[in-house]
Amino acid sequence: MNYWPLLGIALVVIGFALRFNPLFVVVGSALATGLLAGLDFVAVIEALGRAFNDNRYISVTWIILPVIGLLERYGLQQRARAVIESVRGATMGKLLTFYLLFRQLTAALGMKDIGGHPQAVRPLVAPMAEAAAEKSHGRLAEDDREKVLAMSAATDNVGLFFGEDIFFAIASILLIQGVFESYGYPLTPLQLSVWAIPTAICAFIIHSWRIRALDRKLGRAAK
Repeated sequence: MNYWPLLGIALVVIGFALRFNPLFVVVGSALATGLLAGLDFVAVIEALGRAFNDNRYISVTWIILPVIGLLERYGLQQRARAVIESVRGATMGKLLTFYLLFRQLTAALGMKDIGGHPQAVRPLVAPMAEAAAEKSHGRLAEDDREKVLAMSAATDNVGLFFGEDIFFAIASILLIQGVFESYGYPLTPLQLSVWAIPTAICAFIIHSWRIRALDRKLGRAAK
């Protein structure tokens, strides 16, 4: 039996221990493992390319993040603020309530990645909510500004968490189904999804009230 390919594991351990670049360590170890297993260099490269191609959806996130970073560098947040400032009657409460509804509905349809903190909240929702609050209540104190940003992030969390369970083809529903089944309650994913609707409605009502309460609190603080 050829034990030399196991040297790739040692290379991974040593590389991480020495704090080398993780991508360099993993690729180097994969190349070493393939060569020590008797494959030629071209065959190893083909195997790496095939694995990357078959799982290329994983890399989409790492492509999106630098794009968002470039957009922010060139004024995405400023443009988002300018847009909301130009909308008559826009308030932080209305904006975040609308985003909560949008997030829940899209998550309920299985589009849970259409929003999110890095791709939606930080570059768009948070600056728009801050601009709407300042438009209604004047310049915010730093503590109040942080509360607006935190509420923007919380709105995304609540919308996703209580919306996604309405979509029956999702891991959380399968987990809940497995737990109930282990206790002798056989339920279908569709049944669980239907009963997630009242919870989602309650979550929408409660969090909408919290958003409006913060908006009113900012208004009282500005007087």
